[in-house]
Amino acid sequence: MASIAEASSLFEIDMELDGLLEEIQEQVESEGEPSEDLVARFQQFCEAHSEKVDRIGRFVRMMEAREQLCRSEAARLGDRARAAANKVERTKNMVLYHLLSRDLKKVEGQQFTLRAQKNTQDSVRITDEGALPRCYCRINARIDGVIWETVLSLLPEELAKTLESSVQEARPNADAIKAAAMRNETVPGTKIYRGSHLRVV
Repeated sequence: MASIAEASSLFEIDMELDGLLEEIQEQVESEGEPSEDLVARFQQFCEAHSEKVDRIGRFVRMMEAREQLCRSEAARLGDRARAAANKVERTKNMVLYHLLSRDLKKVEGQQFTLRAQKNTQDSVRITDEGALPRCYCRINARIDGVIWETVLSLLPEELAKTLESSVQEARPNADAIKAAAMRNETVPGTKIYRGSHLRVV
């Protein structure tokens, strides 16, 4: 059985079962009963069908478990990377404070030299974010398309173009599209359908 399940796809096994059923029906009509060989082959493919379904189920479950493991491992490694980056930053700040407080430019070891060096550009330190005027902020916002189009329609043309050009990403809003379909509205470039998914039980 395993050899049939290994060598054939689920579709091929189904096709073979359909063919065997037709042969069995023909033999029953012509001879009164099917041959033992034909019945035995039919039983083999029934068992192979069951084995193939189980193989697919085991494979899907194994891949789902692997996916979860990889995701959790990625999250764990991401946490460790952030912790390591924080330690690096704290260590650098500690050494820099040591150098600057003693008016030193560098300290040398046998393998490494730790040097205080001026940045090539000015840095900004925010002392009170609440006091910072909004015009000195970069705004990242999530806005529904209806509100976006309403705002654009109320702006002067040049300002609307400037705002439109600042958009970096616009994703389809599936909930808004489905709500429009419920109102019997047609949304260009979309199709509403009821899909299917495979459930392993």
